[in-house]
Amino acid sequence: SHLTLKDKNIPVSFNLPEYDAPEQRYCPAGVYEIVREPQPRLQINAQNCVHCKTCDIKDPTQNIVWKTPEGGGGPNYSGM
Repeated sequence: SHLTLKDKNIPVSFNLPEYDAPEQRYCPAGVYEIVREPQPRLQINAQNCVHCKTCDIKDPTQNIVWKTPEGGGGPNYSGM
């Protein structure tokens, strides 16, 4: 996946109690989701990513690493 975490514990141990998991709100495509099974965990739905790179910029702990997807895919804005 082109979306990884530097530390997989930060979303639940810090971002969730401190900021109520902002990654669920700043991502326009709903890629990041807190799943509250027996224990909360961050689920990354990378297939929904629109490659806007917002997560790489807005994450308060700079824990999310966004890499260019294989094949160089990204937004294709027609008429620009």
